Amino acid sequence: MRFRLEQLFRAPVAAVARAYTEPAFYERLGQLPKLGRPEVLAREEDGHLVRLLVRYRFTGDLSPAVRKVIDPERLTWVEHTTHDLARLEVDFRIDPDHYADRLRSSGRYHFEADGEQTRRVAEGDLNVRVPIVGGAVERAIISGMRDHLTEEIAVVESFLARDG
Repeated sequence: MRFRLEQLFRAPVAAVARAYTEPAFYERLGQLPKLGRPEVLAREEDGHLVRLLVRYRFTGDLSPAVRKVIDPERLTWVEHTTHDLARLEVDFRIDPDHYADRLRSSGRYHFEADGEQTRRVAEGDLNVRVPIVGGAVERAIISGMRDHLTEEIAVVESFLARDG
């Protein structure tokens, strides 16, 4: 399933793009529901490129149908990102710690100035290979991503006001 998600931040574009490369920012994301506290596994900065590996854990509720094929305790993944701060683009790939044969996701997001605000646009593909319920799981994941990204805006703005 192809997806496109947008966020709008009340902050300058370079500051928002840089925030997503900072380990302290990911500590703040742990305040949000449905995802456990993200764990920055690795960070490498080389000029305008920043590579991150961040582990996430889903802590939200799953429907009984999804629980029949997915163990919520095993719903963890590592997000591999390469942030190009010069181009204001990020390539990402999600590698599940479990169920690697059932879930794939990758894509790109970019930051753009929108007046004095910043727009982040994420585009990618999500594929869940589970008989019968795969499409429903994809829709639920994208809906959850949309909700999370909406809540994430306040965390980014607070982080920049305090730490940025």
